[in-house]
Amino acid sequence: MFAKRQREQEGRREGLFHKIAHGLVGSVLERDGENTCATLRETRAVGIRISRINKSFGDKHVLKDVNLEILPGETFSIIGPSGTGKSLLLKLIVKLDSPDSGEIFIDGTPVFGEKEHDSERDYRYSMVFQSSALFNSLSVGENVGLWLREKRVCKEMRIREIIREKLAMVGLEGTEELKTSELSGGMKKRVAIARSLAMNPDLILYDEPTAELDPINSDELANTIIKVKQTTRNTTVIVTHDLNFALYVSDRIAMLHEGSIIETGTPAEIKASENPIVRGFVYTTTKGIKGE
Repeated sequence: MFAKRQREQEGRREGLFHKIAHGLVGSVLERDGENTCATLRETRAVGIRISRINKSFGDKHVLKDVNLEILPGETFSIIGPSGTGKSLLLKLIVKLDSPDSGEIFIDGTPVFGEKEHDSERDYRYSMVFQSSALFNSLSVGENVGLWLREKRVCKEMRIREIIREKLAMVGLEGTEELKTSELSGGMKKRVAIARSLAMNPDLILYDEPTAELDPINSDELANTIIKVKQTTRNTTVIVTHDLNFALYVSDRIAMLHEGSIIETGTPAEIKASENPIVRGFVYTTTKGIKGE
């Protein structure tokens, strides 16, 4: 019974991953001469503009006229208590759900507009899930190279090189043959990041990256994200309730409260906010930050 449930869970994860992976590319892959081997171009930063997004589930109005602008190349975090719609906003950005009203523009292209076509999108995006969403039946290397092999992006020798390169970027050199069951929670998160990096995304999104991690692993993950950003030119969006994490890795932060963005600013500006709701979230002894 347990094995059956595990297979069903992996199947749901696989379906979700494939839904994203199949929307990642289109015209963005260039053909490499006669061997028709697609080449992954260098990453570039994309901007995101969220305009008056509303989303309800039954009588619950989860997102209320959300307006937000994320600049190209930023590491941008969305913070707030659990249940405020942070993860839902990520799902809307990658089109895993649709809003009741409003629009999201990525690099100037509408995500949900009537005129939107996949062929018009010339950016790649990837998402690191809260659960890491690795496939237990695959090795570390097979997880990282999954999309490359599925899309036949390049020849096997190059795929193996990319796997090694991306694992090295997250500090996991020489782990290609390990099974995911042999990994710690922090290592699984880093493998998930390496898998996302394998496609050279212009936009990478993290859903609660520190969930279920202890403070040491959270710190290692934060440094991994910073290191990755130093070697890529993509835009990074992070949803988290972990304020210390957000303050450490972010260029700017927005706070979502009861479905609305109530404050946006640099980490210093968020810490200095006079908004009582923001201050109540920031200055708590459990976060190790004391107010004046």
